[in-house]
Amino acid sequence: GDIVLLTKPVTLTEGDRVTLTTDVPVATDGTSKPEKLLYAVSLPPVRGQIEHINYPGVPISSYSQLDVVAQKVSGVHDNSHGAGKESLR
Repeated sequence: GDIVLLTKPVTLTEGDRVTLTTDVPVATDGTSKPEKLLYAVSLPPVRGQIEHINYPGVPISSYSQLDVVAQKVSGVHDNSHGAGKESLR
């Protein structure tokens, strides 16, 4: 089926850590198996990274819908002073 992805931008400021929830990336693929959806980080944050909560400090390049549902994925700002805000999309 067609894949539909709705996202709300997440804004991080210096030192922030934001857990991604199903309110942020919401995807459907027209099947009854949303647990098999995978997200790829195609444009990582400039001043931070996307992390799995079980591996803090280690950037990830992909994660699953189940990771989002379980609130195991975070966007983390790198604490750059004067870096301003970072948006995750």
